[in-house]
Amino acid sequence: MNDNASLPAPPPRRTRTVVLLGLAALGLASALFVVRRPLMMSAPACMSGRWHGCFDTFNGVVLMTLVALPLSALVVRALARLRRGADGTPAWRMSLAEVGMVHGTVPFVWLTMMPGAGAGVVPGRTSLIPLRDLVTMGPGGIVGNLLVFASLGFFAPMRFAALASVPRILALGAGCSVLVETAQYVLRLDRVSSVDDVLVNATGAVLAGLASRRWWRTTAQAPSDRPRPVPAATRAG
Repeated sequence: MNDNASLPAPPPRRTRTVVLLGLAALGLASALFVVRRPLMMSAPACMSGRWHGCFDTFNGVVLMTLVALPLSALVVRALARLRRGADGTPAWRMSLAEVGMVHGTVPFVWLTMMPGAGAGVVPGRTSLIPLRDLVTMGPGGIVGNLLVFASLGFFAPMRFAALASVPRILALGAGCSVLVETAQYVLRLDRVSSVDDVLVNATGAVLAGLASRRWWRTTAQAPSDRPRPVPAATRAG
């Protein structure tokens, strides 16, 4: 009998994946438990396909975003099976990044573009003094602004190696936020186009990008790991 014999341990990567999926499911279930009451208030309107009470309310947009999660997961799986990773990047990572950018960004942009009560009547308003509006935002407003382009900052550098640096993620978040604030002003949506919104949105994109740095740094460094051809003059010498 060999005392050192033992059952083979499961692969570490598979175990880590199972643990992460379990934690994600637990976190989603906890979030749904906390927000179940306000979400259920908009469920009848959303399930019946009515615009008012669903797509024009915060609760309705959040509910439809959560309902669409299984569909997004199926899209990720389908894309991963139809493609191969480029530059050594796994196909599932590229597919997850593409779907994650869209699924995690479009609902927040939709919320920021919702018209207010005086849309089309009240002239556009701006706040160009930095840090003045942070006090009036409150904790909920700050957290919401941090999340607007968080998915874009998290997934974009994983998908596009050209964006795999903190300054470029900052520029991406700030540029997208400037476009949103400009659209709010031009369309007269009864919203204040604020410099602080741009600053907080860009900060959220950078923080999310730092959270995914482990994966997009691997993507950015993959092409440089390949052997470079030696110039003809060098070989001749």
